[in-house]
Amino acid sequence: MIKRELEKEIKKRSEAFPVVAILGPRQSGKTTLAKHIFKNYKYLSLENLTLREDAKSDPEGFLKVYDNEPGIILDEFQHVPELLSYIQLTVDVNRRPGFFILTGSQNFLMNRAISQTLAGRIAITTLLPLSITELENADLLPNLIEDLVFKGQYPELYSNEKLLPKNWYSNYIKTYIERDVRDLKNVQNLTTFSKFMKLCAARIGQVINFASLASDVEVDVVTAKSWLSLLETSYIIFFLQPYSAKFTRRLIKTPKLFFYDTGLASNLLNLRSVDDLKISPYRGNLIESLIISNIAKLYYNEDEQPNIYFLRDKTGHEIDCILEKTNSLMPIEIKSNMTAKMSFFDEINFWKNTDQIGGKKIEDGFIIYSGDETQKRTYGTFLSWKDIAKIKKYI
Repeated sequence: MIKRELEKEIKKRSEAFPVVAILGPRQSGKTTLAKHIFKNYKYLSLENLTLREDAKSDPEGFLKVYDNEPGIILDEFQHVPELLSYIQLTVDVNRRPGFFILTGSQNFLMNRAISQTLAGRIAITTLLPLSITELENADLLPNLIEDLVFKGQYPELYSNEKLLPKNWYSNYIKTYIERDVRDLKNVQNLTTFSKFMKLCAARIGQVINFASLASDVEVDVVTAKSWLSLLETSYIIFFLQPYSAKFTRRLIKTPKLFFYDTGLASNLLNLRSVDDLKISPYRGNLIESLIISNIAKLYYNEDEQPNIYFLRDKTGHEIDCILEKTNSLMPIEIKSNMTAKMSFFDEINFWKNTDQIGGKKIEDGFIIYSGDETQKRTYGTFLSWKDIAKIKKYI
């Protein structure tokens, strides 16, 4: 098993809270990690239809059967949200630290139920696919960034060398649509939804135009936004919000669309090989998505919410990523080039010469590029994509 950085945070939370939730996309390693940390716990998968029916028909009795266990892992608990009320009652009678471990991949069914029943009793963590740091620590990080973009970062692709990314992702998408989307309202036509996912991939790294997306897939804007929300809350995509503190310069207010996993996005874009990716017009946007998602993982793996944005004004001046700190903003530009160039700092320097943004000064920042060597120059630092963990000290 590849060591996961989130493990230490889950252990800490399990010592303080009676319920710990591990949320994230399917196949990100939630079950494997839960079983690894809580080896003596009773494991119950609510994907099992018999167990699911038992839990739905008699939630109280279902939990009482396992009351004498060291603890319980409830896998994919979103299938039986009724259990949460009974977990609350159990916890209020006997507050055993870390007794309930919940895993789930459908956040859209969970947040409302959790907020209504388990507030103050649960610690919620997020486990995304493997980070660059985790792969490097396991000596599994590819040498070239294009190889990582194409393969993606789902654990199974690194534990089974016989799996081909194109086959694995095709099955992943098929399973996601048939298992997670089929039963949800507002998705009557799964073929149209599949086309919608591909159109989202074609907009990776772009400021989202809801009307254009809806028009291309031939649905109304309300439906397009609903489907985007579904993809977001099931950890397929995420939106990078524009930094919008009060500022004299006119800033855009529409978010950018990114994928948590670039292997999945590459498959949706019908890129069949690394060579296809290298000549693809989407190469730069996919690399940007890889870096942005890995910056988000730096936060999630410390059990913190990502405090990241992008910055763009109406004239097109832009910084790819902004880390918001207490009194300043840390700018990060992302470049797909393998050669470091002084001109990469032009946008950062432009914004550094403006007034403070929302009362916060823009710091020197970094260029994250596709080269292998981190280089500190007199005018700034070029950070190799492999050294992205060095940003941690600035978070």
